[in-house]
Amino acid sequence: MTDTPALPALLPRPGQLASLADLAAIPEEEVWLASQKSARTRRAYRLDVAHFMRTLGITTPDMLRQVDHRAVIAWERIMREEQGAAASTVRRRLSALSSLFKHLVRHGAAHRNPVADVSRPAINREEGSTAAFSKAQARKLLDAPPEDTLAGLRDRAILSVGLQVGLRRAEISALTVGDLHQNRGFDALRLIRKGGRRDALAIHPQAAHRIRAYLERAGHGEDHAGMLFRPLRGNAKPHDPAGKLDPDAIDRMVRKYAATIGLTRGYSAHSMRATFITTALENGAQLEDVQKAAGHRDPSTTKLYDRRGYNPEKAASFFATY
Repeated sequence: MTDTPALPALLPRPGQLASLADLAAIPEEEVWLASQKSARTRRAYRLDVAHFMRTLGITTPDMLRQVDHRAVIAWERIMREEQGAAASTVRRRLSALSSLFKHLVRHGAAHRNPVADVSRPAINREEGSTAAFSKAQARKLLDAPPEDTLAGLRDRAILSVGLQVGLRRAEISALTVGDLHQNRGFDALRLIRKGGRRDALAIHPQAAHRIRAYLERAGHGEDHAGMLFRPLRGNAKPHDPAGKLDPDAIDRMVRKYAATIGLTRGYSAHSMRATFITTALENGAQLEDVQKAAGHRDPSTTKLYDRRGYNPEKAASFFATY
């Protein structure tokens, strides 16, 4: 954990053997962290618990396990009043700490969960905060990358997968060449969802066409086990020999092309997902079908991305003419 020795990386690495005594010596905090399926979730949880410990001067697992609701309330107040953290950030950090203590209580390492009785700040559950592109902006964005370069063909394909299939940037990054296939006569993508769940989706014909155009130019169309979208210069992770495109590189790419069409702030790779969900619903797709495409377990999560209720052209302000 950053700047904090409380969650040491004591779990055996892949290929290493550990005795029962070694395993029994692993702190439950580290077991909890390792039990999270997603690497991004593990990193986020580690940082959130580190923030709690750093803020309150907690330096050991024993100190951590002794905290009560007063410490959590003090932390929540510091985040809100002194650090100006957003309500969503405060809720996320409290959820991470609560998850840890649920694990500790379940395995007899703590007596109770000190987060359980702490009120969490309210957030707008009717609509998320991710900015979406208009249909006209999405069309311009899809056509922004050049068609005569390898980088342009790759980026056109990625933008299509984001805007016309609705995948998360991590899901786009993890696609392999063999994930593009046909099922019942339709082009489809296999993918790995958050938590490691496998899924398959029929995809928009333009997205499939763009992927194939990129593969033809890139020359790795027969490498079915290899990564689909590959870095061109220096944006592969140093320890990743497979040439996997970093999800952050996808985010930077979206921001770059958004700037070329005049959108310099507030947009990210996640905006493609919000745009996909809103547009699909607006054009008549059923909520349950959009929910499946988005990979959400709960339809209320899908609704958070739906921007149909935001109609700026009907704002009352435009009628206040003096």
